[in-house]
Amino acid sequence: MTIVGTLWGNPRQRQSKVILSVAAINGFTLELPQWSFSNKPSEYLADFPYGKIPAFKGMDGFKLIEGTTIARYLSSIGTQVNLLGSNAQDTAIVEQWVHYAEHEISSATQNITGMIYGFYTPFSLETIEKNQERLVRALNYLESHFAARPSGYVALDTLTVADFVLAGVIFAAAQFALGSAERAQYPHIFAHYAKVTADVRVKQYWGTEEFTDVRVTERKALPTI
Repeated sequence: MTIVGTLWGNPRQRQSKVILSVAAINGFTLELPQWSFSNKPSEYLADFPYGKIPAFKGMDGFKLIEGTTIARYLSSIGTQVNLLGSNAQDTAIVEQWVHYAEHEISSATQNITGMIYGFYTPFSLETIEKNQERLVRALNYLESHFAARPSGYVALDTLTVADFVLAGVIFAAAQFALGSAERAQYPHIFAHYAKVTADVRVKQYWGTEEFTDVRVTERKALPTI
């Protein structure tokens, strides 16, 4: 496999899962140095002084931040699998579902997570429930969309970067906002998650071991990263 660059991030992070999966599908390897919020390497800060992850530096020195942008870039330079669509309309559909996943599902999930982890104060159960309503509305639409798609993929009839981005935001939602009872309401969505993440090339980055049994609505300690 061809080494295309360095990914600064954490494999537990949904964006890193997406990036590593896109790379693996196209036969790429990414160096993944040790990184933590409490001990950011000097070489990382020299290239990315803003200090956020994920961050990518190519073998040619090309640098990017923002997880979905990095995933799109690696999709665009891949030649083994076309993950972006083969014409303007297909690409637009892929982009549509990338944005839907990020803005309709992930934004509500992040608001819930931020309240649970104490990023937002004071704690407000009302805020959690309002964002849960947003999340449910987005998932209900997505579930009906999948019900009409025999291929099981979200954008096209073949695997695209949108499938990995969606898998990433569903992974994040299922850690806190979707317990087993909620997940049972979305069989098509979680069948898609299983389909995308079971690929032997990417399955090492995914799993269900971090899914919550019961929806979380109270403060939790922030994990060490």
